[in-house]
Amino acid sequence: MKDSSSKTSQKTTSGGSNPMLPEAIPSPEPIEPAALLDSILAVILQHVIIDSAQAVAVTLWIAMTWFMPSINVAPLLIITAPERACGKSQLLAIALRLVFKGLSASNTSASFLFRALESWQPTILIDEADTFIRENAEIKGMLNAGHTRESAYVGRAVSKDGDFEPVLFCVWGAKVLAGIALEKHLSDPTMSRSIVASMRRKLPSETILRLRHAEKSTFDVLASQLARFAQDYADQIANARPNLPDALSDRAQDNWEPLLAIAECAGDAWVEKAISAALTLSKSTDESASTGNELLDDIHTVFSARSESKISSAELIEALVADSESPWATYNRGRPLTPRQLSKMLSAYGIKSKTVRLSRFDTPKGYERDQFTDVFSRYLTQSPPDEKEPLQAEATPSEENPFTEICTNKPGEAFDKHPDSDF
Repeated sequence: MKDSSSKTSQKTTSGGSNPMLPEAIPSPEPIEPAALLDSILAVILQHVIIDSAQAVAVTLWIAMTWFMPSINVAPLLIITAPERACGKSQLLAIALRLVFKGLSASNTSASFLFRALESWQPTILIDEADTFIRENAEIKGMLNAGHTRESAYVGRAVSKDGDFEPVLFCVWGAKVLAGIALEKHLSDPTMSRSIVASMRRKLPSETILRLRHAEKSTFDVLASQLARFAQDYADQIANARPNLPDALSDRAQDNWEPLLAIAECAGDAWVEKAISAALTLSKSTDESASTGNELLDDIHTVFSARSESKISSAELIEALVADSESPWATYNRGRPLTPRQLSKMLSAYGIKSKTVRLSRFDTPKGYERDQFTDVFSRYLTQSPPDEKEPLQAEATPSEENPFTEICTNKPGEAFDKHPDSDF
């Protein structure tokens, strides 16, 4: 498959020039977005073992890298696997050949990444992220800061003329991380800013094509067509307001908005694929709840099994550690969760232990069910109604409201946290 458009230019159109980051020349012929996305999807499925929903997400994410000047939210792409030899590096290599100005930056320093993103505006691709990002708070902070355009800055003191002066580095750019069990090494906020592709090992009966045997011209032509796609549809993407499924959380809607905008350019079939992928992958992410969310869910279970509305801290911990599959029995470095640790985690939700009267002479520190009502409603997905709630129990048909109000307002998300923070 050959095409004159597969030639590359040494001069970039976004960011500074770097001969190591050649940019594809846009195809001379207009492209059909649906056919282009179909071709990229086919290439991915030919070379790696991956679920169709994840392959659709990766396809749209690759296209997104060419529209960075037109979008305001850039979700990370996380390529993870439970073990080695699951194809994560293969998928990363496919992405490197197709993304806008791909820069492989494994085992690099934070200062290099700051300056590379500022100067060249590349797509950063990091392999073996589980081995060196795990303890690098600077890089983790940069990843979180670069999620939205308006918060994509990190501040550093830079030496100049024998003194130091404050400098803001722009870290806006698409980024991919690949590694083993990355959900264990990255913080909850980082994972929530991501589209996650979970790879699996190939069975002997499954067949894929070796990437090293693939024609380079195939990828060159696709990259050229992606460049033309970005050239012709930049304004449409910038002005797009795709319909986002209400079932997605606010953060998931942010992550999927640019991908759904790209899918809209390719027609109804791709919109349907994108929505299905968004719901499937977001559900999987929601089921991998944060530690705090898991604690709230388990406390909800404890209260639901009790007739009393009060519980001591000791009794609550005893109930939490009773489940052998929960993390609380070994939460404290192999020992059970302590009252202090419980109190610290709940304080993040505005819940503090207090003196509870369990009997005339028993007034330990503990919690009341009413303290959790608000946070259960806010943080637990599809939390069942409390059967002991008087207003629910006493409602009559004539008093019931026939309308269900669903709030879909999404607050602006400017400067979520300090750029250097990993939270």
